[in-house]
Amino acid sequence: MARWLIFAGGFLIFLGLVLHFAPGFLTWFGRLPGDIRFEMGRTKVFVPITSMIIASVILTLVVNLLFRR
Repeated sequence: MARWLIFAGGFLIFLGLVLHFAPGFLTWFGRLPGDIRFEMGRTKVFVPITSMIIASVILTLVVNLLFRR
């Protein structure tokens, strides 16, 4: 459990540094074809279907590569 928490913390620090020093790097995330955005008046609904599928695939690959024996 401790190893997993250390890994998760390191990943969050890395992600924070990327978002801080390269803000334009991930501007495409959330604006992909297949992401549903609905705005009417003051109501906004956003369903990032394609973005979450890509995030899921990337995280699955990373976890499988790290924990493969």
